[in-house]
Amino acid sequence: MQVDRILECVPNYSEGCDQDIVEKLVSPFRGRQGVKLLDYSSDPDHNRSVVTVVGEPEALRDAVIQSIGLAVQLIDLTKHKGQHPRMGCVDVVPFIPIRNCTLALADEIAKEVAETCAERFGQPFFLYEYSASSPLRTNLADIRRGEFEGMAEKMRNPDWRPDFGPRTIHPTGGVTAIGARLPLIAFNINLNTADVTIATAIAVRVRQSGGGLRFVKALGIYLAHRNLAQVSMNMTDYTQTALYQAYEMVKLEARRYGVSIVSSELIGLSPMEALAQSAAYYLQIEDFSMNKVLEHRMMA
Repeated sequence: MQVDRILECVPNYSEGCDQDIVEKLVSPFRGRQGVKLLDYSSDPDHNRSVVTVVGEPEALRDAVIQSIGLAVQLIDLTKHKGQHPRMGCVDVVPFIPIRNCTLALADEIAKEVAETCAERFGQPFFLYEYSASSPLRTNLADIRRGEFEGMAEKMRNPDWRPDFGPRTIHPTGGVTAIGARLPLIAFNINLNTADVTIATAIAVRVRQSGGGLRFVKALGIYLAHRNLAQVSMNMTDYTQTALYQAYEMVKLEARRYGVSIVSSELIGLSPMEALAQSAAYYLQIEDFSMNKVLEHRMMA
């Protein structure tokens, strides 16, 4: 895909068990001029799928609109159960500037998607992060609090009327958060215990809101298919708080409960620099910079 402007979108869908539905959700991103599907993954315990797609802004906008329409049609949140907090069939739709794009352009595209989908599909939308219309709505966790089951009551409060669409939830699709933001890394750490209270306690200590690391959001989740507890994290600015810092703090906090780390995982894609930071730390490379990375030098 050779385009001058590249925008990224990472929609999160509240479906991680039925792969036939997941394939239908990603179908608008396949074989489309100006759009490239980079990655998608599903987790049955989270009951959630995360898609990473890039493209020319207008082409990407149209593809995302089509996919959201399919999600409203195919996902019924009244029947949805999963470990990950959720409020919508498409729970969150971030747009991220990648090349020759600005946050302002990402914001413009996000609002166009929200307005169109609200009109076509009756799905309400909250604007969040850079696009937030109110300080109350900057943080996704604040918007999502109450989840699908409590959102209709929450939206009766004038402070929580949607930015686009009906003033209450879609009966099966719920409500969606959409907006422009900087790159985020979804980074999960699995523990050698099934006790989710331990993972939750560690998450509280690690995340910024609990007095832990800046630019880290975290929660504890139980993975039934592996019988493990997980510290699930969003790293909202890897240039300020590195992956290895979060990993080491989880490892340190786990010691007090007599547990250890089994493995970690990335959901979606990560910038090369974020992984190189951790490699340099654990290998103790002196005077490391991205200029030491072959692919980086080739691209430059």
